[in-house]
Amino acid sequence: MAKLIDLKTFTDVRGNLTVVEKVLPFDIKRVFYIYGVDDSKRGGHRHHKTIQAAICIQGNCKIYNNNNVSEEVFELNNPSKCLILEPEDWHTMYDFSKDAILMVFASEYFDSADYIFEPYNK
Repeated sequence: MAKLIDLKTFTDVRGNLTVVEKVLPFDIKRVFYIYGVDDSKRGGHRHHKTIQAAICIQGNCKIYNNNNVSEEVFELNNPSKCLILEPEDWHTMYDFSKDAILMVFASEYFDSADYIFEPYNK
């Protein structure tokens, strides 16, 4: 099941520095970011192998998650929060603020055969 983790953040009068180091349950093979999203939903899939870590580094968005056991909505609105998505987590991203930038780390290189687009039956 998807889970939120807190990223180590150092704050002083100069600002904030958030670190992603030794906290992800995988080695990073791919990084992508989503921005400039209109009212569309993104995602709409799960994976055979890929684990993902999503951080909204600017603005905010919501991620709906269903692992065929439970459903949950996560709001990402702080760049020190990271959502870990397991391969079985069918997810959609939506309600992006106009300034939102959602950065995602992935455990696998892109492979179209890794994607499962059919949602779980309710």
